[in-house]
Amino acid sequence: MDRLSALDTFVRVAETGSFSEAARRLKTSKSAVSRLVAGLEAELGVRLIHRTTRALTLTEAGRGYRERATRILADLADADQSVTRMQLAPRGRLVVNAPMSFGYLQLGRVMPDFLALYPDLTVDLTLTDRFVDLIDEGIDVAVRIGALTDSSLVARRLAPIRRVVCASPAYLAARGTPAVPDDLAGHDCIGYSNPPRQTEWRFIDVDGRPKPVAVGGRLTVNNGDVIREAVLGGVGLALLPTFLIGADLRDGRLVSVLDRFLSQDLTLNAVYPHGRHLSPKVRAFVDFLAQRFGPRPYWDVAP
Repeated sequence: MDRLSALDTFVRVAETGSFSEAARRLKTSKSAVSRLVAGLEAELGVRLIHRTTRALTLTEAGRGYRERATRILADLADADQSVTRMQLAPRGRLVVNAPMSFGYLQLGRVMPDFLALYPDLTVDLTLTDRFVDLIDEGIDVAVRIGALTDSSLVARRLAPIRRVVCASPAYLAARGTPAVPDDLAGHDCIGYSNPPRQTEWRFIDVDGRPKPVAVGGRLTVNNGDVIREAVLGGVGLALLPTFLIGADLRDGRLVSVLDRFLSQDLTLNAVYPHGRHLSPKVRAFVDFLAQRFGPRPYWDVAP
């Protein structure tokens, strides 16, 4: 027996005092209504309705059961309406994950505008450079740089990520400017220790083929912000994204070199679990970032 249908049918009979009227409102037959109520009574092992040829009345057990059943049906209707409202407008708690440097410099910059657009949303933003499992850690959407490797996720491109080999003017004046990637053998190159192959940078040769170049230096760091400070301080050359050093390049604090040998194939993506229905809060956040960053992100555009 469908308990929910039986509850609804019993309440309709109790409200109308008639099997026929309850059947009319439920758009079913009188026999179907009678059968559901009888089945409910049999399952409960108690009579809920006194039936006579002239009237229907609730038993004492029926009156108590009607009160609880009415409350259950009302709570269910409220739950349905709540879910429907959430599907119509972004609301609730949105859990977001992003890389440390990008989140600090760029997401922090745009988050006030996003929150102002959606006053019924709260955002829980975590920043980390380690790999996170979205499903296991309850994350709605993550901002990631690079190719998608997890087939259980959906990725949407938000913006290109441009990287440059850069150094301070003082370093280049003292050590010279590399003209081709092989010149890096004579330079101090600051390593980034998070990804694999931190001892080589990948370039393209004059024929457009990949050209990995071994690099080395006196400093290796697992955080881009610290590498930026070291480059500004003249420690050496570094391969850094422009979302981190765009302002330094524009203001002349850093100078990019070897630009024509770099393959710009990294992208900024929003990733989220597969699902038949993308929630409004995730859709709103992803759409906002795609519009705000776009194909020419503001950190690459001169003010």
